[in-house]
Amino acid sequence: MQVLLLAGTDTSSVTVEWALSALLNNPEVLKKARAEIDYVVGKNRVLEESDLSKLPYLHNVIQETFRLFPPAPLLVPHESSDACTIGGFNVPSGTMLLVNAWEIHRDPKVWDDATSFKPERFEGVKVEPSKLMPFGIGRRSCPGAGLAQRVVGVALGSLIQCFEWERVGPEEVDLTEGVGLTMPKAVPLEARCKAHDFVHNVLPNGA
Repeated sequence: MQVLLLAGTDTSSVTVEWALSALLNNPEVLKKARAEIDYVVGKNRVLEESDLSKLPYLHNVIQETFRLFPPAPLLVPHESSDACTIGGFNVPSGTMLLVNAWEIHRDPKVWDDATSFKPERFEGVKVEPSKLMPFGIGRRSCPGAGLAQRVVGVALGSLIQCFEWERVGPEEVDLTEGVGLTMPKAVPLEARCKAHDFVHNVLPNGA
């Protein structure tokens, strides 16, 4: 249980940090996501998990974050149970297999304008699992994928709804990737935020 909790916590927090970083570099996307939340949820309460199914643009923002910044860029190591041939290469039984999801997600042969942050690319499109695999694919995919998407959705949606976000300076947020199994940012995110007026009315004791 400890391994499951630690794995889910780190990957989810890293994803939220990448998402906010990308949104700060694309203020028009942030504005559109905020407008959708305001329209669906309103300003009399804070976003809840039950609202996520009615926020398709927020979902697209999260999908695009998973595409560009997969929390496990090399996925979890697999092992071939039988000898097989992949792309013309003979793979013996017992070979350790590493899937480079980061490279697949940025492949210009698979994605248009592959390195740009464009949540709109997912509008009305059902993406094949072999093209977008932040949680792996097949029988060995992450068992916490559904929970992770809900946790990230509520966390990111609440941050967008409750705060006004700005970069600390005119320069864009550094999106250089750091070293680690869950691909942290090389430079931790720093941003300015200011609570919207309605937040003081919905929090206990006007906090």
